Amino acid sequence: MLEAFVHHWPTMPRDYLPIDVVRRVREAARYRCGYCLSPQRLVMARLEVEHVIPRARGGSDDESNLWLSCPLCNRAKGDRVAATDDETGVMVPLFHPRQQRWSDHFRWSDDGLRIIGRTPIGRATVAALHLDDDPDALIVRSFWILAGWHPPEVE
Repeated sequence: MLEAFVHHWPTMPRDYLPIDVVRRVREAARYRCGYCLSPQRLVMARLEVEHVIPRARGGSDDESNLWLSCPLCNRAKGDRVAATDDETGVMVPLFHPRQQRWSDHFRWSDDGLRIIGRTPIGRATVAALHLDDDPDALIVRSFWILAGWHPPEVE
């Protein structure tokens, strides 16, 4: 019976990130998603070490290009490095959580449910990653708010 499932198991990643690098990235990110700030302790899936500049776009495995992302944000981001700011119509780079401060580009709505872009980078990132309209994220955040766990403090 085991043989029937072997071919369906995920294969090892093409490139391995050393465990000490992964640990340092998780600690530097304070165990939360760099985009939506969801903390590992509240997310049922493991936060993923992502390439801020995706490898498909020339990004490296260097620690300075790695950060944490929840599965929802990471899937929505894909291999994007830029998006259009709907307010100005200008293509801008996506938010870089390792190099930029979250609070410079985003804020929480008054009810704490939605992420609002403050800058062209913030607005483009919110739209590209669906930070303000993903139905699953909004439902989960609403329960976190009721429990008093959200919104998180930001610098």
